[in-house]
Amino acid sequence: MTRSAEVIAVGTELLLGEITNSNGQFFAQELAQLGIAHHFQSIVGDNPQRIHQVLEVACNRSNLLLITGGLGPTPDDLTTAALADFFNTPLVEHPDVLANIAAKHAHRGRPMPPGNAKQALLPVGAQVLPNPVGTAPGLIWSPRPNLLILTFPGVPAEMKAMWRATAVPYLRATGWVEGVIHSQVLRFWGVLEAALAETFAAELALANPTVAPYAGRGEVRLRITARAETLEAAQTLIDPVVQRIRATAGRDCYGSNDETLASVVGALLRERHETLAVAESCTGGGLGTMLTEVPGSSAYFLGGIVAYDNALKTNLLGVSPQTLSEFGAVSGPVAEVMAAGIRAAVKSTWALAITGIAGPAGGTPDKPVGLVYVGIAGPGVLEHQVLRLAGERGRTWIREVSACSALDRLRRHLLSSSSTVHPGNI
Repeated sequence: MTRSAEVIAVGTELLLGEITNSNGQFFAQELAQLGIAHHFQSIVGDNPQRIHQVLEVACNRSNLLLITGGLGPTPDDLTTAALADFFNTPLVEHPDVLANIAAKHAHRGRPMPPGNAKQALLPVGAQVLPNPVGTAPGLIWSPRPNLLILTFPGVPAEMKAMWRATAVPYLRATGWVEGVIHSQVLRFWGVLEAALAETFAAELALANPTVAPYAGRGEVRLRITARAETLEAAQTLIDPVVQRIRATAGRDCYGSNDETLASVVGALLRERHETLAVAESCTGGGLGTMLTEVPGSSAYFLGGIVAYDNALKTNLLGVSPQTLSEFGAVSGPVAEVMAAGIRAAVKSTWALAITGIAGPAGGTPDKPVGLVYVGIAGPGVLEHQVLRLAGERGRTWIREVSACSALDRLRRHLLSSSSTVHPGNI
């Protein structure tokens, strides 16, 4: 059997959709970086029989099982007991683990509840996988030849700490890590996935590294992935492909990996010692939220106004009743005045404004749901962009794409301007 890993998430709350299985995504990324093959993931509820059924399948097709969830102190935390029962192995108490759990509770100024004692029970022959953050330890266990099981709590912070501190070094030391699979993601705005795939058809046909397109919420991504003996060797394979794509794509490629339009715009503003303010209607503060999610954004983002009602557009942003009457609140002229109004009010270098119909109601034949205007004001700039977004995609999608489109509009202006304009010289 070719060595491969499988991820099993235990928790009825996952099946009910109450929480997202972000642990599965984390393990997928980590296994790829370690070069460990990974072909299957499963989610199972807090039920011993169903956990056994998942184990029966997983043990026959995978050599490394990464199991998250079900290690807590409550009666529905069944993972460890279900594992011991499946492999017909008794549980044994680890006094050092019990003492550690009690000490953690004492440090928090409270006695250890009796239910926590079950967390010190592990199958005979299993090693403790320490938990430096929480009370629930995991286990490292090889219950049969050619099978390794690692368990983790479902809490992401605890799982990640255990993975990095103990699990990864253990896998490296025991020969599980063979080479590296490394990826770099390029991010695009203002280009269709089909057009991107056509432009980079030659790159999409490569074998190592591979190039694959993905689309979502107005953005298109190209993931460049290489397999090599080391991270440095993989990056060496990736770099020339990234350079070719960036050179061809130009400004349509706005960033890479974890960069966002907000972080890229923020970096440009910081570099130029410029500032930004926003005036929002249909996005309801979403644009400001994106900007302030970037650490250090106070260096360039001055603030904004959510002018949902037309009276606020008039009283705070200077949109005249005549302009509203002639063009309507959702129009290019109103978007421009909103941008100019907030820029003048706070004396920012740049300003963005958004007004539109996010739906699901409120659309007309002339102004359907998804019609959005983005206004931009800056040194020598006062203009608007019209967006005709797919109304059937829903309110949240329209609002998010509108905010991102506004940021992209500003990004392109900043890249087009060769001079540095300081906030006091506007």
